[in-house]
Amino acid sequence: MTYDNTLKYLVEQYPEDFIRYLLASEATDIQILKTELNQEPIRADSVTFLQTANQILHLEFQTLPASTPPLPLRMLDYWVRLYRQYNCDIEQIVIFLKPTTSEAVFVDQFIARNTTHRYSVIRIWEQDPEPLLLSPGLLPLATLARTDSPQSLLQQVAVQVSMIEEEATKQSISVCTQLLAGLVFEPELIRQFLRREDMRESSIYQEILQEGLQEGRQRGIEQGIEQGIEQGIEQGRQSELRLVIRLLTRRLGSINSQLQSRLQELSLAQLENLGEVLLDFVSEADLMNWLNTIEN
Repeated sequence: MTYDNTLKYLVEQYPEDFIRYLLASEATDIQILKTELNQEPIRADSVTFLQTANQILHLEFQTLPASTPPLPLRMLDYWVRLYRQYNCDIEQIVIFLKPTTSEAVFVDQFIARNTTHRYSVIRIWEQDPEPLLLSPGLLPLATLARTDSPQSLLQQVAVQVSMIEEEATKQSISVCTQLLAGLVFEPELIRQFLRREDMRESSIYQEILQEGLQEGRQRGIEQGIEQGIEQGIEQGRQSELRLVIRLLTRRLGSINSQLQSRLQELSLAQLENLGEVLLDFVSEADLMNWLNTIEN
């Protein structure tokens, strides 16, 4: 499951929540713009037009700071294309989702000879969760915010989700919350507070899956996850491992023996998490970076 797709859905469904939180302003006259920019196509994460203010809010969500090309250059490229196409004020914000000590999450500008481009950076794990708890569209991000008691914060978010009156909205927010919480919480803990059934029943769950999965892969991942949940024993872990290796092989080609040995050592929970993020991988280097991250 891609975290990008989850957050793109949230911004498109609840743009007012994100504008209020990130720009400290109220806006109702907004328009969701195409995220595929002109020239040779590149796709931004979220582009929202505030019509009265004649301003664009451009968001990029990053699980890890590694990027090709480097993120500062991408942000400059996005800005130039947006400005050429819309010729208005552009507010760019990069939101890093997963805690890291990498210096790259502190970089907020691109610098080259005769060119400097600046943008804003939010490290979500440093943010006060209280503003995020006030709006349905921001509740999933609240699970990643600053806290001395992560379990209590997750429980607080779950309570807020349960108080959403409209059932379809509650279900969609629950699904998004579970997906983003998976960046920092073990699946077993998430299931203590949020209904796993929402994942299978929700239309947004299916919509997000289809962004990066063919139907056969979708069935395989769901079957592997369910098997791990129900059995919780080595047989389930081995089945999940075989499934993940098959998916990685389809995605990246052959996996070298050293990486396969490291995969053999992963727990069931780690394999489940890998099954959700591997669709973002484009090379063995991405897999290696993910493995290094969980070992640190």
